Amino acid sequence: MQPIGGMRFGCGVLSLATDRLDDAKFWTDLSAAYASDRYGYALVFFSQTHFTPQNIRDGMANAAPSLNYAACSTAGEIGGAEVTFGGLIAILFPKGDFSFSAVRIQDLKNIGFDRIVSRVTEEKKRFLAEDDIDEDNRVSPTSNVFAISLIDGLSVAEETVTAALHWALDDVPLLGGSAGDDMRFSETSLILNGDISSDCAIVIMGRTSVPFRIFKTDNFVPTDRKLVVTRSDPEKRIIYEFNAAEAASEYARVIGMPPGELSPMSFASHPLVVRVGGEYYCRSVQKVNADGSLSFFCAIDDGIVLTVAEPEGMTATTRAAFDTVRNDLGDIDFILGFDCVLRRIDAQNRQATQRIQSLYRENNVIGFNTYGEQYHSMHLNQTFTGIAFGVADDAGGPHESG
Repeated sequence: MQPIGGMRFGCGVLSLATDRLDDAKFWTDLSAAYASDRYGYALVFFSQTHFTPQNIRDGMANAAPSLNYAACSTAGEIGGAEVTFGGLIAILFPKGDFSFSAVRIQDLKNIGFDRIVSRVTEEKKRFLAEDDIDEDNRVSPTSNVFAISLIDGLSVAEETVTAALHWALDDVPLLGGSAGDDMRFSETSLILNGDISSDCAIVIMGRTSVPFRIFKTDNFVPTDRKLVVTRSDPEKRIIYEFNAAEAASEYARVIGMPPGELSPMSFASHPLVVRVGGEYYCRSVQKVNADGSLSFFCAIDDGIVLTVAEPEGMTATTRAAFDTVRNDLGDIDFILGFDCVLRRIDAQNRQATQRIQSLYRENNVIGFNTYGEQYHSMHLNQTFTGIAFGVADDAGGPHESG
C-alpha cells in the first residue's frame, strides 16, 4: 500500500491539507487513507474562494465514496502546519477509537426551538448505548461523548439553535463554529455526506476512547465606554441607533475613529460586549451598512447596554488556556479548534499573527476561522472554542506520514 502524506497524530487522527483544487497528492492521499479501511469519519473545512461545494462533494465521492463526513465553508483554515486562507482541510478519525453520528437541521429561520430539540433528542437516543446512561438518566461522564455543531453563519439563528441543542443534549458537552464565506457575507455552505445546503446546522455526536477536554478562551477587557441600543431590528441583528444617534457614527465616536474608516480591523480591535450573569460576552460587529446602521454576528435588541472592550494579550491568554488543558490531560495530542475570524484580524492588526500561528503549531490545532462559536449553551463571538484530545499511554506524538 502506498504511503499516505499529511499529519497523523498519536490517537490515529489524520489531517490532510491543500490550497489547490488540482492538487493530485491531496486526493491521492485521501483515497489511500480511505482504502486502508482505518478511518470511519471525516470533518472537512474549505474556502469558497478556491473550492466550490460541488468540488468538495465530487472530490469526496471520487476519493472516498462511502466515507461519512460533514463539511462547511470557512473564513480561514487552521491546519496543523500553518494557518491558511483559501485552503481545504480534511480530518480523518480512526474507526477503532472514534465513532460518530450526525443529523442535519434544515430551515433554521422557520423550524423553531421545539422541533430542533425533538430532532436532536431522537438522534441522541439512537446514538447513545444503554450503558452511557446512569441511574439518574444522565449521560455518564465515563462515556466519553461529545457533540460538535456546524451552523450557517449567515442564518441569524445561532442563539436559538445553540440553546435548543444544549437543551436536547443536556449534559453532553457541545462546541462548534459558524460556517463562513471569506468575509463576503453572501452565502455559506454545509455538506453532509454529499448533500449540499445552507440555512442549516449539522450536529455531530461523537464517542471516543481518547481522553478529551472542551474549553474556550478570549482576551477582551471591558472599558467604561457604554453604548445603549435605542433602535434596532433584532430579527436581522441590525442596530440603527446607539444613544439615540446613528449607530456607525456613535460607535466610531466612542472608539475615537472617523466613521468612514470603520472596517473589520476596527471591529476586531474594539469589540462590543454585553454583561450576562456577571460575565462579559462579545456582540461583534459584522459590517457597516449604507444607511449607517451596523450588522452584528450575535443577537441584539433594544435597550441592551453594550460596553466597548479592548483586546489584550491574545498570545498570552491563549497559551495559558492551552497550558491549563495540557495540565489537565497530561499532554495534548491535537486540538480541534473553532477560532473567530475577528481574532485572526485582530492578531494581524497587532502584528501577532506569527506568534499565534506558532502557538497553534505547537499545540497541533486544526480547524477553521468562524463567524461565531458555540460553547455549551452559548453562541459567542471573538472567542476560541476547542476540544483537546490527549495522548494514549501507548501512543507516540504527531508525525509526518508518507
